[in-house]
Amino acid sequence: MSAEALRQGNLRALVGEFRRGEVLVPVVDGSLLSAESGGIRWLFAFTDVAALERFAEARGEALPERIPVFGARLLDQVIPRVDGPAGIAVDAGSPTGFVLPPVVGIVPDAVAVDVAS
Repeated sequence: MSAEALRQGNLRALVGEFRRGEVLVPVVDGSLLSAESGGIRWLFAFTDVAALERFAEARGEALPERIPVFGARLLDQVIPRVDGPAGIAVDAGSPTGFVLPPVVGIVPDAVAVDVAS
């Protein structure tokens, strides 16, 4: 992911890079690692092993199993299968971490929380 797009606040470029890139998704007990906050399920994804290692270390846990997944697959295929609103927390715990919330333009409209009824 481009730190430059993040610094400039260019969400469209950031989402495009995320969709085209491969990220590491931690797996614990056969499930994708996630956390719930504010009624949203946040799936964790990491841009490299170092970011995932920092996350695990901060939690005092061993480095979890992980699978490489293209960002587009997470957004278009995985997020719609989560029960309730879901977004992606990228590089959680890192200074360059960011979130991709479940809104139009990031996730499919059918599962976006900001779609007008």
